[in-house]
Amino acid sequence: MRPREERPVPTSAPPRWAVRAAQLITLLALPTGLWRLTMVCGFPSGYTEAGFVPFDTLGSKLWMLTLSVVCELLALLSLGLVRPWGETVPRRIPVIGGRPVRPLAAVVPAAAGALALTAILAAMPLWWTYPHPDMTPAGRLLVGVIYQPLVLWGPLLGAVTVSYYRRTRGSRTAHTNTP
Repeated sequence: MRPREERPVPTSAPPRWAVRAAQLITLLALPTGLWRLTMVCGFPSGYTEAGFVPFDTLGSKLWMLTLSVVCELLALLSLGLVRPWGETVPRRIPVIGGRPVRPLAAVVPAAAGALALTAILAAMPLWWTYPHPDMTPAGRLLVGVIYQPLVLWGPLLGAVTVSYYRRTRGSRTAHTNTP
């Protein structure tokens, strides 16, 4: 008897709004990541000379670099909710390539991420009400402007996740015996 072959059941294409929302998510994280990278390169990027001192250490630079890369990679993962590789693992991936992605394996982390991002970034609109003595007035404005769009990340991810779930909830892996 031959092993069972797994084949995904095709799902419908994602709605255009979901594709656009997933693409927008990747762009939302970009300005803050680029801003942090300028600080990694040694530019104060809106901080006063004294305010920049804590960021001018190797540990801080590694943290900002890591945070920038991880945030952008997580933002890029939202594309998996609207692209074929979010339903079937690309064949070039060792061991699991070609296998279908179980919908809940994508939905649960994406929904948790959407909830966490919404909670974490909910206070960002209040940026303007907090004192920032370690920043220049222009730096305070710049940071406020580039961080405000991140408030949309959680809700957009939640909407794209719901769209993915609706499209894939009926799809199950079809198990067939190949003769």
